[in-house]
Amino acid sequence: MKPLITTAACADIAELRQLYYAVYGPHYPVALGTDPAEMARLIEDPHSLWLVGRCPDTGALTASAAIHGEAGSRIGRLEGIAVHPAHRSAGLAAALTEALCAGMLDTGRLDSVYATVRTVSTGPQRVVARNGFRPLGILPNAVDLRSRESLALYARHSAGVLDRRIPVTQVPSPMLPLLRTAEAALGIGYPGVRAAGPLPATSAPPEAVERLEMIEAPAFVRRRFRERFPDTQGWFYPLHTPNVLLTPEDGRFEVYAYLNRAGGYCSLLTAHPDPAAAAAYLEPVTRALARAGAGYVEALVPLAHHEALSTFLAQGFVAGALYPAMRADGDGFHDYAVLSRSSERIDFRGVVVEPPLQPYLDCYASAWASTHLPTSPEVAS
Repeated sequence: MKPLITTAACADIAELRQLYYAVYGPHYPVALGTDPAEMARLIEDPHSLWLVGRCPDTGALTASAAIHGEAGSRIGRLEGIAVHPAHRSAGLAAALTEALCAGMLDTGRLDSVYATVRTVSTGPQRVVARNGFRPLGILPNAVDLRSRESLALYARHSAGVLDRRIPVTQVPSPMLPLLRTAEAALGIGYPGVRAAGPLPATSAPPEAVERLEMIEAPAFVRRRFRERFPDTQGWFYPLHTPNVLLTPEDGRFEVYAYLNRAGGYCSLLTAHPDPAAAAAYLEPVTRALARAGAGYVEALVPLAHHEALSTFLAQGFVAGALYPAMRADGDGFHDYAVLSRSSERIDFRGVVVEPPLQPYLDCYASAWASTHLPTSPEVAS
């Protein structure tokens, strides 16, 4: 029987929380299914769309999913896909996903929608793939759900968006295998892209680790961030608002990040006065966040920014995903790379991937080995 799909309402919040508990248990680290105030804000947000599925006979809430958008951005995030265990294998997740994309992508409200999908089984990957999402890469150790789990990054673009990508002329040589993987997986091209040599490495003195302070005062950090960046010209990280600030004692730079303690992950958003000012302190920043519980730290870097990419790669970050046509710029779109670093052991033995995602997993494993395993001469010495 065809499910009844309706827009979520604030009156559904109690039932929605029961649904997410039934699906994910007590360890779901997303406010969408656990925090009533945040759930109400998303339901009422004019830039987002939350749909629920109900049993036509009983009216019971059986499934939920949302596309989360934000003011001034034309990118959204598919999140919170949940189907009650008693109603699985009925196509509810696919039906909700298609209805969401019809409302947000097919109407032209957004240029693209992305999803981070669990890899403990192939089911979630199949749901998004059947609804036009294509794999962009792997995010190893990205979230803590009872134990560390790797996520897959998928995205779906509006018609014509991928054809308006702004060309890139050079990338650091370790990025080339990821570009070639994306070409094959997505049917896009990087003609004429050449491998650029590594830039001189910069690193902070060891004692700098002790002098780096981390401020966890979300309201203060948000106010200061808005003062430093009154518009989006100096930063771009969709659907992330900083809640921590890292700075040395003399305050010559400030690093803004979003830290999710429940999920054990962190996103580096930007730095003031500019990212280059904090480049030498990337290692101390990552260690400070690891001590705060972030076993996974990621950064979103424009593919055209050779210097920024080289800096992260030199500090042990590995590129695991490529998001083509992520950011609009006039009539064109810029590609972005997702680079990450984990302070915990990465174990892919429990990862299950569909064939279209496998090349990304192989590419990441090779890149990680090249970055972190000693070469033959090093072993001999």
